[in-house]
Amino acid sequence: MSNRSGQQPFRTADAGGAPAVTAPDGAEVRPLLVVDGQGSLAVFVLAPGQVTHAVSHATVQELWHVTSGSGELWRRQGEREETVRLVPGTAASIPLGTSFQFRADEDSDGPLRITAVTMPPWPGTDSEARPEEGPWKPTLR
Repeated sequence: MSNRSGQQPFRTADAGGAPAVTAPDGAEVRPLLVVDGQGSLAVFVLAPGQVTHAVSHATVQELWHVTSGSGELWRRQGEREETVRLVPGTAASIPLGTSFQFRADEDSDGPLRITAVTMPPWPGTDSEARPEEGPWKPTLR
């Protein structure tokens, strides 16, 4: 919410202290910040060997940046499909309507951690994440 001058408030969050919730794909997510009407920031965490459910988003798109761990991201848009490696420093986009699934390597030194910006902000509705068919069998509920 903006103040009288139209400016948005400053916000600060601690990723380590943010409460964890379960994303629709089964990943652990720690919501951090929201800029009203523009975007939201969160950290996704997958333990070594975990595989999410494949989903697509109805109204949002995302930008990801891997901060630790390793794994793979599968994305499909119509006839276009690819699987990319996720390692620290990798950045990836999840355009609106893209089917995607990700997994953490079993032999990773620690969890796969991804900082993600969602635009517009995550709406929190059950219909946002739509189930899709992905390449891997999910290990999460």
